[in-house]
Amino acid sequence: MAAEYATFALAPAVRAGGVRADGDYQVHRDFMDFVVDGRPLLFRLSDLDAVSPLASDVPPAILTAQVRSLLLETDAPLPGGRYVVYACPECEDLACGAVTAVIRRDGDDFVWRDFAWQTGEQADLEFNGYHGIGPYRFPGAEYRAALAALLDGGSAHTRRRVLLIGDRVALLARLAAALRTIGIGADITHDAGDVTADELRAYGAVAFGRAVAEEERTAVRRAFANAGVDVSYVDGLGPIVPLLVAQIENALDRGPAERRRLTRLTATGTAADVEVTSTCRVRLTAYRLDRLHRVHTHEVFDGVLEPGGHRVDLDARTVKGESFVVARAPGSVLVAAVTHGNSG
Repeated sequence: MAAEYATFALAPAVRAGGVRADGDYQVHRDFMDFVVDGRPLLFRLSDLDAVSPLASDVPPAILTAQVRSLLLETDAPLPGGRYVVYACPECEDLACGAVTAVIRRDGDDFVWRDFAWQTGEQADLEFNGYHGIGPYRFPGAEYRAALAALLDGGSAHTRRRVLLIGDRVALLARLAAALRTIGIGADITHDAGDVTADELRAYGAVAFGRAVAEEERTAVRRAFANAGVDVSYVDGLGPIVPLLVAQIENALDRGPAERRRLTRLTATGTAADVEVTSTCRVRLTAYRLDRLHRVHTHEVFDGVLEPGGHRVDLDARTVKGESFVVARAPGSVLVAAVTHGNSG
């Protein structure tokens, strides 16, 4: 098949970390995704939890080596002129599986072809090839400019720290520990007024506990505004660590909606409505606080959804009273409080 011309660009992307209902966790990763013809290449790979080699949390020398590799300035790391396009976000070990492609120069153009899922030195295109993806021919000048910008510091600065503000010290300590476990820095304070502008610039989000008064919230927002720092503000929905982690993960994802897999989530006492932009696996988890403020967790859905809107029935007993639903897909997370009454 002849390779047709396609546009090539890079865009910041997030692999959302999180604390799961069983106590396990997945690591937060920031990376630059490949955008082909205006759409993230990762979205063409259904239900794939992976990151590109252009991760922002790797040392500069490694990032430079990855960029020069994609520019074909060094030999291919795998036989047959194959390069890793996406790899495991936890360890990036080929044994865990990776998406690879042959990258070659054709005149001034760069061609990506023969995409495959690979777990060893050799790729089996017959059994593990992505036959509906590519080949893509990228104009050389556009391709080189996008990648070279990373070497010039052209990628967006990622602020992977969150400032936690609240009265429940024990809860904040558990939340900070959970965030640090998945790779997000967290600090706890009651007053941001005396924090220097340079320190405030390190934060990408601020999370308020439910008991924080509006006067305190206003003072914190003023401190960041005076420092010229644009951050996301999170109003904690409930004293549930996995729920708060999901809210913060969503706040740290500053990418446009069209480059997210999950774009909408609402929940009533009978159903959750979720919208996805590409075929992917979606997990819905319900959290409920009982009268004694004990947390009850229920996995209510785990399956692959096609692009569009979907309704998932909820057991009324699972989401009665004060309840919340968290939706997770590869690279995206959304949170919704359950509203009770007429579902419409």
